[in-house]
Amino acid sequence: MKEQLPLSGSISKAKGAGIFCCLLLLVASLTFIYLKYLPYNVPVETRPGAVEGTLKETDTWNDTLNFGARPEVKTRTSWNAPIVWEGMFDPNLYDQHHIRIKTTVALTVFAVGRYLDAYLKTFLNSAEKHFMIGLQVRYYVFTDAPEKVPKFDFGPKRILKVIKVEKYSRWQDISMMRMKMISEAIESEIRHHCTYLFCFDVDQELIGRFGSEALGDSVAVLHAHFYRLQSSQFTYDRNPKSTAFLDKGDFYYHAAIFGGSCDGVKNLADACYLSIMQDKINDVEALWHDESHLNKYFYLHKPSKVLSPEYCWDRWIRDNRDIRVMRLVWGPKNYEGLRTR
Repeated sequence: MKEQLPLSGSISKAKGAGIFCCLLLLVASLTFIYLKYLPYNVPVETRPGAVEGTLKETDTWNDTLNFGARPEVKTRTSWNAPIVWEGMFDPNLYDQHHIRIKTTVALTVFAVGRYLDAYLKTFLNSAEKHFMIGLQVRYYVFTDAPEKVPKFDFGPKRILKVIKVEKYSRWQDISMMRMKMISEAIESEIRHHCTYLFCFDVDQELIGRFGSEALGDSVAVLHAHFYRLQSSQFTYDRNPKSTAFLDKGDFYYHAAIFGGSCDGVKNLADACYLSIMQDKINDVEALWHDESHLNKYFYLHKPSKVLSPEYCWDRWIRDNRDIRVMRLVWGPKNYEGLRTR
């Protein structure tokens, strides 16, 4: 006759088995995600088939740029990608080409909490005047309050789609989780309608042309406060415990604007989201949140086009000698009022 185990022992064993199964499932899930996105976390120069100095995007349009037009600033990266400044390109040449091939551009923006009331109307009004004029544009507004999105009369070939998102208690979580939401929107919606997309912060205003010369497979923007500094002065996340850790780099990029093809932006968003989730498991938060992860990504996967600080300028910077045209400027910041609930 078999000895009967005490009931409490059976329950303990059952609980232990359940916890063990959950841990196995978690490890399996993370392993699957890691293997899926492994290529995004390997430096481009060490990936199989990678050739130094080559770009996925064709160099045809780069040949039309006048790299010598701005001798006072850097106009080309070490991997031969253009850094776009006023005076380097013919805007009509770019526009006519993209109008002819019917290029469609998506613009995503997050207007969550008090940011919607403070910035969205100004942002959309300015985008209607200056963003990709002449091209088809689809605006995607991510918000926790769709009913509060103001009504607009958009121009021809320009439409607005509102996407409801979860309301997070911390602005840092909103900032970091947008990568997941952007990736999901690309897969379910944007890639079926658009050739390229740009992702913008809402607390900005376009005041000059932001046109088709900015389009590319993978597009980053130089941070206005760092583009003249040495890399040792960049505010990379230098915490070795974070997946965003970076002790050296090419430039410091601003996460307020990034763009590219649908595949290009989805690759970036997926890789950044994976890194953010790995940090969360390890109870680590990157220094500048999604911007730290974006800088790590662009170090490993060089952008095919870099936009100068003209495309995201802070008017509080007194030394603006390099800025012939302010295309987009930072809005007034009131973090204390906007980030408290």
